[in-house]
Amino acid sequence: MAAEELAAIDAAAIERWIRAFAAAIAEHEQELTRLDSAIGDADHGANMNRGLKAVLAKLDEGSATGPAALLKQTGMTLVSTVGGASGPLYGTFFLRMATAIGDAETVDQKLFAAALRAGVDGVVARGKAEAGDKTMYDALAPAVDALDAALGGENPAGALQAAADAAAAGRDATIPMLARKGRASYLGERSIGHQDPGATSATLLLQAAADALA
Repeated sequence: MAAEELAAIDAAAIERWIRAFAAAIAEHEQELTRLDSAIGDADHGANMNRGLKAVLAKLDEGSATGPAALLKQTGMTLVSTVGGASGPLYGTFFLRMATAIGDAETVDQKLFAAALRAGVDGVVARGKAEAGDKTMYDALAPAVDALDAALGGENPAGALQAAADAAAAGRDATIPMLARKGRASYLGERSIGHQDPGATSATLLLQAAADALA
């Protein structure tokens, strides 16, 4: 199957993705909080769950139409309702995606991949993180690279799952890292041996995309 033959992603698909992400965060809230209690403020799970509940409430109102409008609404809601660094980072991610998609009513896989990369670039611009800093970027960066590679390869239909798998590998790779950004960096070598909560929630984001958009 060629990449062009894959089903286009419309507003309904974007909404499915956002709802799947919200469900995954709700399911893993305690895990995210436990991870954050080791190297952060112990609030990542609660903050993300609160923000995504607000996102779901906005979706239920049905005021936003179109892929970009849904992503923009999600980003703005997360910025205003999620505490700490996560709100601005995830908010910027979705807002940059919305800008990249523009007025398109349906989004093919390659445009979606470009929008995801724009979102990741937004996270970098906001958080100044680099590979190996033990942040959400360590899950997001390999995911978008894997997505691009899969779309250009022989199995584009499995591209989103390849991205999710790469995110999971990136998440696991944060465990032995020394944190160089955020509150975890204050711990120095005590941050080694702990999985990064931001990379964990970012992996949930990519797996939700694979589940909802495949």
